[in-house]
Amino acid sequence: MTRIDARFAALKAEGRKAFVGYLMAGDPDVERSLAVMKGLPGAGVDVIELGMPFTDPMADGPTIQAAGQRALDGGQTLQKTLDMVAEFRKGDTATPIVLMGYYNPIYSRGVERFLADAVAVGIDGLIVVDLPPEEDAELCLPAQAAGINFIRLATPTTDAERLPKVLTNTSGFVYYVSITGITGAAQAQAGLVGPEVARIKASTDLPVVVGFGINTPDTARSIAGIADGCVVGSAIVKEIASGKPVDQVLDFVAGLAAGAHAA
Repeated sequence: MTRIDARFAALKAEGRKAFVGYLMAGDPDVERSLAVMKGLPGAGVDVIELGMPFTDPMADGPTIQAAGQRALDGGQTLQKTLDMVAEFRKGDTATPIVLMGYYNPIYSRGVERFLADAVAVGIDGLIVVDLPPEEDAELCLPAQAAGINFIRLATPTTDAERLPKVLTNTSGFVYYVSITGITGAAQAQAGLVGPEVARIKASTDLPVVVGFGINTPDTARSIAGIADGCVVGSAIVKEIASGKPVDQVLDFVAGLAAGAHAA
């Protein structure tokens, strides 16, 4: 059982929904992003989704694209991202951490080396949005063998024929993308998302967590209410980009988390 499995099992036993908070590693620099990361569990974040900066983030909207570029401009690398996780783990061995990004930096490092390093620093899951199920042998299966959950995205265009393929070899949780398009592009609507979440849950025992288009406590509550939890990314990244003090960023996150936990 991974930390992700354990966290969702504990939340289910408590009758609570999960709040997943995203930030970009190294945005705007390692010191500030690490300070925010260390404060997320205390702000109510159940699972941390940590972005790996990449030059061509096809699934991300302008807000997260800009965050990745700021991080890259500041010298962030995959090694520095792993080092951030290692530093975080010195004070927190319980909070699940999911790396979210694209395959190129992992491929460049070498899958075997990357997975060994990820296990060593305490990574629990991977979301690699440009590796479809047809490429499971590349990273998904080796990650599972190493004890790391491989989390897949399902979308409004994932039809009944495609869904079983998406769910095959997925573990940890299923990440349902609430909208068609990129991150931060539109507001998630519980009335539209609910039937899709039910459709996915009819085909898997994994938790289903909804992301994209969630930026207020009310939306977090409504979306978490029809799923096993919700993810907020762009709204948190905007707070970091605004230059607000870390404690104010964490206050904003705490409001979102409270919304999700009230569902």
